[in-house]
Amino acid sequence: MAEQHGVLTAGLVDEPIEVTHPVKIQDLTFRDGHQSLFATRGRTEDFIPIAEEMDQVGFYSMEVWGGATFDTMHRFLGEDPWERIRTLKKYIKNTPFSMLLRGQNLVGYRNYPDDVAEAFVERACENGMDIFRVFDALNDFRNFETAVKVIKKCGKHFQGAICYSLTEPRMGGEVYNLDYYVQKAKQLEDMGADTICIKDMAGLIAPYDAYILIKTLKENVKVPIHLHSHFTSGMADMSLLKAIEAGVDIVDTCLSPWAYRTSHPAVEPLVVTLRGTNRDTGLDIKQLAKCSEYMEKISPKYRHLLDNRMSIIDTNVLLHQTPGGMLSNLVNQLREMDALDKLDEVFKQLPIVRRELGQVPLVTPTSQIVGIQTVNNVLFDTPEERYKMITAQVKDMCYGLYGKTPVPIDPEVQKKALKGYPRGETPITVRPADVLEPELEKAKKEVEGLAKDLDDVLIYALYPTTGKRFLRWKYGHEPMPDEVKPKTLEDVQAEEELVKKAKAGLLVEKPQKEAPPKGPGVCTFNVFVDGEYFEVDVEQVGGVPVVSQITPVAPSAPQPTAPQPAPAQPVVPPPPPKPAAPAAQPAAAPPPPKPAAPAVAGGTPMEAPMPGMVIRYEVKEGDTVNEGDVVLILEAMKMENSITAPVSGTVVKVHFKDGDSVQKGDVLAVIG
Repeated sequence: MAEQHGVLTAGLVDEPIEVTHPVKIQDLTFRDGHQSLFATRGRTEDFIPIAEEMDQVGFYSMEVWGGATFDTMHRFLGEDPWERIRTLKKYIKNTPFSMLLRGQNLVGYRNYPDDVAEAFVERACENGMDIFRVFDALNDFRNFETAVKVIKKCGKHFQGAICYSLTEPRMGGEVYNLDYYVQKAKQLEDMGADTICIKDMAGLIAPYDAYILIKTLKENVKVPIHLHSHFTSGMADMSLLKAIEAGVDIVDTCLSPWAYRTSHPAVEPLVVTLRGTNRDTGLDIKQLAKCSEYMEKISPKYRHLLDNRMSIIDTNVLLHQTPGGMLSNLVNQLREMDALDKLDEVFKQLPIVRRELGQVPLVTPTSQIVGIQTVNNVLFDTPEERYKMITAQVKDMCYGLYGKTPVPIDPEVQKKALKGYPRGETPITVRPADVLEPELEKAKKEVEGLAKDLDDVLIYALYPTTGKRFLRWKYGHEPMPDEVKPKTLEDVQAEEELVKKAKAGLLVEKPQKEAPPKGPGVCTFNVFVDGEYFEVDVEQVGGVPVVSQITPVAPSAPQPTAPQPAPAQPVVPPPPPKPAAPAAQPAAAPPPPKPAAPAVAGGTPMEAPMPGMVIRYEVKEGDTVNEGDVVLILEAMKMENSITAPVSGTVVKVHFKDGDSVQKGDVLAVIG
């Protein structure tokens, strides 16, 4: 037997050594797996049939909630996110439940006030959550304080997470170096963390960096260390193995059908790799295979959401450091704006914008904040002016509502972002939630008569526009749209059959009509179209000529340039004369030209600069606005953009309502 970086391996297969430090496995299939691959579209109905089998595997824990699930379930799946916890808890009785909590952001995209944060965490505990992986996008742990107090009060597990980020190709440099992570880990231990997680959301941690980092953390803190890494760059398998050699306690994996790509390493190869070592997981590979077989079976329901690139890894992530979810958001937004050709320019500008906004880690929500602002800069900036369209979230970050950035924000960008900012133009330095007014009681009043309990109120408090729409679906106040209803495997198979027919040219079957016999008066014409010509037979039937046959003629050899005698022109019998129109009938006047949109509406149209969802109008019809005043808030890729009046005048017409989706170029309002 030989010791290799802390892992003892047996010399022979039939001589396994004593398992002294088994690696614990957290499964991410029910949350981060489908969030990473299928835009978080996994449905509860697809998890129930395999839930009891998953419970028998022996996982340390199962991540089943948090992250983007709360948003996606109520917005796109028509499911109550709270019900998922309660339902799965009926089937998974032995394995602890884990969730991803975005600190004071909860499961949203801004910092919520303390009363909302306290109520949310309490309800998550009551509904069945056991382990809370808490992170902050800026690694500002002041944003943990409220959530941690409630977690501890409820007797639940607080896992403090450090977002892993880089400014260099490998760990190091002036910001994200080894000392940075050690100091952050010590802060979490002092806060009472039960475990500490290194959260590598973009798959950036290199194998030997993982070894050094985990080994150093084990020497400096006493609580167990957990490593979470995505497979995006193709390194995560190797990084997990080196972390295991360094003594990491827990690692994250997925069942193989929903692993790899922008998801996570697969559990099955790791279980086999560690078998017979002192880090043996003890998991049953046959039980895992049974679970994976089921996940493979239902995967066709989600395959249309999968990136169709040949490669399952994206080495470019090592250059632009863009997490998979953020990358798909950028591509989707550019595609919807007919600007996909600008993607390379976005990647070029991304590190510049990130540096100007404080060199923040790229994780939700800062990944969206930086990414969407970069897109706005590429599409709307001019040589004379940068940051022409600044999102509300960038303004909030410049004010300090997200916390302290790793390095100071560029002063010029900060000054421009805060010009006219409602809360003031001087940034704050206190804990962000200290300046937020309570919102929970206000939310209760706004959904009074619609919400039935506190869980309903919290759906609205976190997502006012889409949350209220969901509650109307939930309680039958308006029908649930077909696009959010689930599909069966039979539905998917029928769609696939249609696609196959379309590709084979069999989708539309044209009925065959038998041509009538030719009469004695058939005349043949040569018809020339775009360099090709056809023989067309024309026969007079019922007083008018009709085309009875078109015969494509093969191209002939080049014709001589000398003049050729003109062919005899066939004689076509003239059609019978038409009866004269009544004298009283005047000739129809041509239709008047269609006036331009401003003339119809009596003013200047405000067009949507991008596709998105109307969050709210700040004005109503009849209001007076000045050029540059905010008319409405448009959400694009979950970031809010203030759309301003192009001219001064009166709001003549408002064309949409809150919650409506709009396309680029749609007229949002008219100013007269």
